[in-house]
Amino acid sequence: MATTDGASLRRWFLSLPPVEYLLQHVRELLIGSLKCGPIPNHIAFVMDGNRRWARDHKLETVEGHNMGFEALARVLEVCYKSGVKYVTIYAFSIENFKRSKYEVDGLMDMAKTRLVQMSQHGELFDRYGASVRVLGDRSLVRADVLEQVDRAVDMTRENDRAVLNVCFPYTGREEITHSIRETVKEYSVPPERPKEKRAFSESQIQRHLRTRQLASVAEEGEQQYLTPPNTTGGLSNASDADSTEASEQEDLDSSSVLQPASSQTSNCASPTLKPTTPLSPDNSSWRLKSAASSSHLPDPETITTDTLTKNTYIDAPPPELLIRTSGVNRLSDFMLWQCHETTEIKFLDCMWPEFDLWHFLPVLVEWQWRQRHKQRQEGRVEGSTDGIKSA
Repeated sequence: MATTDGASLRRWFLSLPPVEYLLQHVRELLIGSLKCGPIPNHIAFVMDGNRRWARDHKLETVEGHNMGFEALARVLEVCYKSGVKYVTIYAFSIENFKRSKYEVDGLMDMAKTRLVQMSQHGELFDRYGASVRVLGDRSLVRADVLEQVDRAVDMTRENDRAVLNVCFPYTGREEITHSIRETVKEYSVPPERPKEKRAFSESQIQRHLRTRQLASVAEEGEQQYLTPPNTTGGLSNASDADSTEASEQEDLDSSSVLQPASSQTSNCASPTLKPTTPLSPDNSSWRLKSAASSSHLPDPETITTDTLTKNTYIDAPPPELLIRTSGVNRLSDFMLWQCHETTEIKFLDCMWPEFDLWHFLPVLVEWQWRQRHKQRQEGRVEGSTDGIKSA
């Protein structure tokens, strides 16, 4: 009872006009001082602790999530005003579908209304030129929620100075699986090539080959007619004739496969067309054709981390700072692909509805101090290297 009365008295004192005016100026002064140092380009938030905050204040769970959205608006203003370009929030995990239907439906309805309100009536996105991107597995979201979410995204599509990434519904493992699936699809299709213009048509090539073949057959017939018989060796004549007939038959067989039958006006007999052998996996021609077709696919050796990053949901540089509230020290399957060796992770003991500038400011100041210290260390290393080279 005493705790509730103390919280009510604190809210009443902070709502007084002189106190609000003074606090607003102090906030502006502190945010302006942050701009004097380095600012993270990308900050990610795990908004945890809404349900526990609601239980501690004897409120419904949905009210805790509503207060969480109020805290989000305060944090976004601080981020965009200080110069942060990308803000990514963990709004709804795929694992949250395991909760009660009442809570899941409440979260869906709240996301549907609050995103549209923030995009349509709020001055936050228009003032700082921020666009909303909703990322995650859209197949798990209700159709009416998707309609309103797309509406919020369309209303801020033209803003290009800052970005709010709303991960809803999302997990890092599902994002990596999605990226691998899209990469496999991309590398299973031959790249498009410009069609080459043919110099000759197929009918022209066939007529040309047929004319040359008929001329060669007629020339061979004339040579046989003009050559006198050899009386010195019967066996050699017979073997020569057999070889000549075999070569002629071979020419006719090969021409019968490549060319259609001769016209009826020709003096030569029309060759018989040989049926082609159907292609099967056991056929060498099929294997050659399959190898030739696979050779046109993109080389899988060219797949790099950049290829997988391109197919992820989050189109933003890796975060320099990741903050999680509620005192839980784990990532909970959030941005597993994007968090790397330069991402600083901060776990705070406050609940997300309580998170404001007074909790956020020490984290940013500490991050700035680390960046300045790192720059000084790099400057010393470069100075010592230059001294060694000059010596």
